[in-house]
Amino acid sequence: MAKYQRLRDRVAGELPQVRLGVAPRASDGELALAHDPAYIQAVADGTLSAAAMREIGFPWSVEMVERSRRSAGATVAAARAALGLRARPEGVAANMAGGTHHASSSKGGGFCVFNDAAIAARLMQAEHARLQRSDRHPLRVAVIDLDVHQGNGTASIFSRDPSVFTLSIHGQKNFPFRKEASDLDVDLPDGCTDAAYLQALEQALEELDQRFEPGLVIYLAGADPFEGDRLGRLSLSYDGLEARDRRVFDWAWQRRIPLAFAMAGGYGVNIDETVQVQMNTYRVALGYWQRWQALPGLAK
Repeated sequence: MAKYQRLRDRVAGELPQVRLGVAPRASDGELALAHDPAYIQAVADGTLSAAAMREIGFPWSVEMVERSRRSAGATVAAARAALGLRARPEGVAANMAGGTHHASSSKGGGFCVFNDAAIAARLMQAEHARLQRSDRHPLRVAVIDLDVHQGNGTASIFSRDPSVFTLSIHGQKNFPFRKEASDLDVDLPDGCTDAAYLQALEQALEELDQRFEPGLVIYLAGADPFEGDRLGRLSLSYDGLEARDRRVFDWAWQRRIPLAFAMAGGYGVNIDETVQVQMNTYRVALGYWQRWQALPGLAK
């Protein structure tokens, strides 16, 4: 948990152009866009079974529920800011936590309670339809999940939804050991290094480009493919992960697709290394945000 405060402190101190805000609290109605109401109620009341809590991976508490709501709310706020549904579009916005992609509609797992990307995607689609006063042309969302663990919960939630494209690049032999089918899954072997990873990413983005045209990207920028991660089993360097981030942001920028990102996993033996990977992501993101702000009609 210490990584979140360290990341916030470093962003505030080193990247003053990043505007920080308090994460809003996702309501029951917003959570229900991706989750079964009975599951939401059980989480809120603390009535999940012991087995369900073991699958999530930490004990129930009022604070856990509040944090989970706000983690989802932060990705909603980031997606809304990137799109500019209620104000001028930022083009790029972020959640310093989030990426809780193991939560499916009726259960949590792998330290994930509510699926922030799924909630944000569905809510942005609803708000977009309301503003357009029509759902004939729904907002199409691509979830680009580059956490080292497969986004099984996200894949499950959107398995029958053609308006959301789920892409997951992950360790083949890593958690979860029973994976769900994303629209595009790329399994990588243990020890995968920069060159092989970046080639796989390039091929995946090319396929995404051929199969889907999104109006919003939600990017899970996991730090856990890093070579110093306790749980990752891949071997990407700082430079490799920065190149990964730059490629995703550039892919969205070239197509002028607003992008919201969440930091997702990161379990470094040295926490400061995880935070450094995340800071590198923020520096890349800031550069692309500045490009968005320079667009005609967006400049202040």
